[in-house]
Amino acid sequence: MLRHSTMDTPVGPFTVITTDTGAVRASGFTTDVPELMRLVHPALAAPVEENDDVGPVRAAVRDYLAGDLTALDGVVVEQHSRGEFMVHAWEVMRQIKPGAPVTYTRYAELAGRPTAIRAAASACARNAVALFLPCHRVLRTDGSLGGYRWGLPVKSWLLQHEAAN
Repeated sequence: MLRHSTMDTPVGPFTVITTDTGAVRASGFTTDVPELMRLVHPALAAPVEENDDVGPVRAAVRDYLAGDLTALDGVVVEQHSRGEFMVHAWEVMRQIKPGAPVTYTRYAELAGRPTAIRAAASACARNAVALFLPCHRVLRTDGSLGGYRWGLPVKSWLLQHEAAN
C-alpha cells in the first residue's frame, strides 16, 4: 500500500506518494493523485491511500522551503526504467546543485553521453519524483526555462528560491 500526502507551498499544493518506509515514488505540484500515479512505473504501482505519515518527507520539504536546500538530499526515491541511461541520468540529476542549474547539453555531458541531449531531456520529462530529483534545475540549451510538467511559474519560483538561499 502506498501513501499520499498533500501540503501547501508558496507555489501551490505539493503532493507526495511514498511507500510505507517513506521512499518517494511520485511527487508534484498538484492534488491529482491519479495523475501522479500515472507517472509511477507499473512495476512500482500499488493501491494508494491518503495518509500524512509519509516518513521524513514532509519535514524535508518544509525545511527545503524554509531555506535548507540540502534537506531533500537524504530522501529516498524509487523510480524504475528499462533503460540503463535513464536510471543513470536520474542519479546524475540528483547531483545538480541548488542555485547552479545546467542546460540539457551540460546535463547530457554530466551523464556521460554528450550527444544524447534528447535522451537527457527525456530523463527530465519522465521524472516522477519532482523536487527530489531536481529536473527544474535543467534549462534549455539557450539558457531559457524550457518546459516543466508543473508549469513554468513553479519552475521559475524554485530556481529563484534556490538562487536566493
